[in-house]
Amino acid sequence: MITFKKVSVGLLITVIATVIFGFTGPGDDLLSKLVDQLYKWRAEHPQEKVYLHLDKPYYAVGDDIWFKAYVTIGSKHQLSAYSEILNVDLIGEDDSIKRSIKLPLISGMAYGDFALPDTMQDGNYRIRAYTNWMRNAGDAYFFDKTITISKGIGNTVFTKTDYTYGEQNGKQKVNALINFTDVNGSPYAGNEVSYRVELNGKAVFKGKGITNDKGDLTASFLNTTPNPAVTGNIIANIKLVDKKVITKVVPIKAVSAKVDVQFFPESGTLVNDAGSKVAFKAVGADGLGVDIKGTVVDDQNQTVTTFNSTHLGMGVFNLTPMSGKTYKVHVIFADGSVGDFNLPKAVDNAYVLSIDNSSDDNLVAKILPGSALAQSAAPAGNLMLVAQSSGEIYYAAKSSDNGKTFRAVVPKSKFPSGIVQFTLFSANGEPLNERIVFIQNPDQLKLSVSAPKQQFAPREKVTISLNAKNKEDKPVIGSFSASVIDLSKVPVDETNEESIFSSILLSSDLKGYIEKPGYYFTDQSAKTKADLDVLMLTQGYRRFEWKQVINDALPPIVYQPEKTLQVTGHLKTFGGKPVPNGKVTLFTTAGGTFILDTVADAQGKFTFNNLVFRDSIKFVVQARTAKDRKNLQIELDNIAPQVVGKNKNAADLQVNVSDRRSVYLQNSKKLFNEQVKYGIGNHTIVLKEVVVKDTRTTAVKHSSNLNGAGNADQVLTYKDLENMGGNLSNILQGRLLGVQFRGGKPYSTRGGGPMQIVVDGIYMEADYLDNIVVSDIASIEVLRSIGNTAIYGFRGGNGLLVITTKRGDEGAVYNRYAPGVVTYSPKGYYKAREFYSPQYDDPKTNTQMQDLRSTIYWNPKIITDKDGNTSLSFFNADAKGTYRIIIEGMDAEGNLGRQVFKYKVE
Repeated sequence: MITFKKVSVGLLITVIATVIFGFTGPGDDLLSKLVDQLYKWRAEHPQEKVYLHLDKPYYAVGDDIWFKAYVTIGSKHQLSAYSEILNVDLIGEDDSIKRSIKLPLISGMAYGDFALPDTMQDGNYRIRAYTNWMRNAGDAYFFDKTITISKGIGNTVFTKTDYTYGEQNGKQKVNALINFTDVNGSPYAGNEVSYRVELNGKAVFKGKGITNDKGDLTASFLNTTPNPAVTGNIIANIKLVDKKVITKVVPIKAVSAKVDVQFFPESGTLVNDAGSKVAFKAVGADGLGVDIKGTVVDDQNQTVTTFNSTHLGMGVFNLTPMSGKTYKVHVIFADGSVGDFNLPKAVDNAYVLSIDNSSDDNLVAKILPGSALAQSAAPAGNLMLVAQSSGEIYYAAKSSDNGKTFRAVVPKSKFPSGIVQFTLFSANGEPLNERIVFIQNPDQLKLSVSAPKQQFAPREKVTISLNAKNKEDKPVIGSFSASVIDLSKVPVDETNEESIFSSILLSSDLKGYIEKPGYYFTDQSAKTKADLDVLMLTQGYRRFEWKQVINDALPPIVYQPEKTLQVTGHLKTFGGKPVPNGKVTLFTTAGGTFILDTVADAQGKFTFNNLVFRDSIKFVVQARTAKDRKNLQIELDNIAPQVVGKNKNAADLQVNVSDRRSVYLQNSKKLFNEQVKYGIGNHTIVLKEVVVKDTRTTAVKHSSNLNGAGNADQVLTYKDLENMGGNLSNILQGRLLGVQFRGGKPYSTRGGGPMQIVVDGIYMEADYLDNIVVSDIASIEVLRSIGNTAIYGFRGGNGLLVITTKRGDEGAVYNRYAPGVVTYSPKGYYKAREFYSPQYDDPKTNTQMQDLRSTIYWNPKIITDKDGNTSLSFFNADAKGTYRIIIEGMDAEGNLGRQVFKYKVE
């Protein structure tokens, strides 16, 4: 019998040094090489992870998305100082970026928000977050969460879709039954509908029809691709009685009812005469797990074992293959249909790496040889078993030469919580087997959340106490975020809820889709642990390939960690040669005059570093040669934007978004009406259309004017602004009728506050005006009269300036060549807004308005003191029911914490 000697590998994490001792024999060289190469990989490729704590799981148009970002590094999940800038994107159903912001990371943390205007369409959206450094590992490891945004405000057509599947001429046929109703649930009967089917981004079918008396229309099409696991949309256009056409986008999650069943022998291979676990996973074409049961039979049709899925189509059975036999599986699906599948053929000359993870305290690792190895008289050589997490080795053992099996008991306390990869190496360093396990040690923060009572009144002030301790029951200073929601308005499925645990410890290390990751952290029961171990058997870990590490074939570093905002570039002659030692000036007049000077190096490269500026700021870069000549060109460096890849969580897409959120939408509509009534909130009021005759307007391309392009009290085009320099407010002073400027802000002569600035459809603060470069303007529309401002609701109270910038087809005079000067608008920092929570003990608070908030409270800046204590206070809304508090965060050592607390409002 082979005897294995445990090798102790002590890691001094804080100084990133490795100490190796206790090695004897030839295996020492192999382990030393593994440790050295892994250390190099970890030093050159430190792993950052991002988690966003959102205020709630889903939203409606008119809402705000509030979030806090935690960026960690390494296996200890400590807050990262490697990157100091975070990118966060809101991505639409068409895989286009709807909003993108850049946030400064302070000690690995940031907080921000997205406003969801009333003009948005409902549907499935994604929130993606990453650092520039994380792009080296690929977007599979970004934070990427699918959320639904419903629409009740201004939404006149609601759809509900059911799919059925069949075959036609050997191809998959899809029948989509789309039901069209109004906001009250009444059907749109006898309405014309035209539709277009897109699969994987390509149009494959067009059709049209008339809805029946129930508002139903069947859209049928064939899947022309061989892959049943495709995604797409049905874009349906329904014509209403007033001839208005409404477009609805219906997601296609699957084009077949077929179920894919896969089998995963533990550590990779079935081996004759070596018993092992065989995990299985049954997945529908929509990407979700499907329950199955079945029987394993040999080539004589003799039953070997039976099995049932235990969670989301996954399960496991034990099998000891016998030499000369083959095995197949008879599967029975939930609808009674059956299918046969062949198991992988077992081999003789291999090992099984088996790990029992059922104990709370220890792992039991076994290495079993196949029949050929067990019967061979040749020595096995020094096999090596190595366990690593995030590039750090926590356990290693090697064999002697006189046996064929191995069993070791490994304390779980050796490892950090999270995914640990066990790999068996041959004597010459070839990876033979791999098995990943999930460690759940009691090392999380102990968060104690309490309130003075369990029941409160509407609008009553609530004070919540928080105490944080580590696993040794010592108080810790930590950073946390807290969200309070009303469960009567925002029902939550806790098993389908992402948390700081499921994201940082699980999802961020795995490439594939994980269905309901929150389930594995709802409790520490034996079933939950067993289901999590089956997930590890069916889900591959591919943060790196051992062969790449051993052979020093690491991928090149393409993206560097961003530390600060900067403007960099090169000075070149018109022939493309570098201009050395050129003088470069960077300046802007936004928010006051700002000027920096530098000198290019011998290769013509220049850098303005350590900049701090808000998004949309425009800079002018001016350069001269060392002899003060301007006959040169400036080439600015730009970081290529991250493309939007395929949604790895496509299985989370919901077909009937607004229909599933009826309770939430009812409250959203009431809240909208209440805010409009009192003139608050970011809302657009749509008025009934009227016919206006005998009106002449100035042609304005690409205008966002809600009255229609050119329908304004005054219009200026780029031609009116030719050959004018200085701040925009100075240029416009005296040129706009009924408008005067004070401190760079426009005011209507009728009185009141500053006028609303609208730039390309985006509402801006009045002091933003002087940030706009005059040469970028295509038109300015002045709205002062009630007829032109009414459509903007409360935003139009003081009048508006609607500014449209050039799109490449206006103002050629401003595109003329200017040697040695370029205008540049790099992406700056987004300034996060503060969450508003009414203070009902303040006499200035409007107490007449109904309080219909669904997010009662949001605070991303909670810090516990040296005793681990802090508190937070807020006022309840009007609704009665159960309120739910979620507090998440971590301490400086990387210990994670999460606590859920509920109380009643009666």
